[in-house]
Amino acid sequence: MRCWAGCRTFSPERGRTLTSTFSNGRRETALPTLPDGWPIGSYDTYQQAQRAVDHLAHSDFPVRGLAIVGVGPMLVERVDGRLTRRRVVGAAALSGAWLGLFLGLMLSLLTPGAGVTTILAGMIIGMGLTAAMAAARYAGARGRHDFVSHSQLVAHQYDVLAPPPVSERGRDLLAMLSMKGPQAG
Repeated sequence: MRCWAGCRTFSPERGRTLTSTFSNGRRETALPTLPDGWPIGSYDTYQQAQRAVDHLAHSDFPVRGLAIVGVGPMLVERVDGRLTRRRVVGAAALSGAWLGLFLGLMLSLLTPGAGVTTILAGMIIGMGLTAAMAAARYAGARGRHDFVSHSQLVAHQYDVLAPPPVSERGRDLLAMLSMKGPQAG
């Protein structure tokens, strides 16, 4: 490993740290690490895993060091609707109107004698430019992505991990929670 001025290497006493060469060695950021511990519970949803950790906290369990780990992560893209030229140009024109309004207001405040016409001109120019650019981008795509969607990172299951010295007690507490039913906690 090559080390420049200001960087530090790993030492077991200090833990894993990273110091930026641009921060003069003052600010340290923890590097991402794999979680330690033994699984004490597995859940189908993240909310169930959160509920389990909350139950442990209310049971005076030492929650420091617990980890909720998503197992089998996958990226899910959910389609929200169809994307049309009209929708693209309309959204861009609305966005451009806000930008033009802001620039028109700034220009009218900084220019003596400028008034409402400057603000309206800014709005119209902003709407026109952004609508034209959006229409060109949409035409350039040639129908390759004619839908609106959003992506989420989800997991098949969520495991709660605990440090080995307390894992047996945590497993017992979560077993009691599961016997109480889904609404207990």
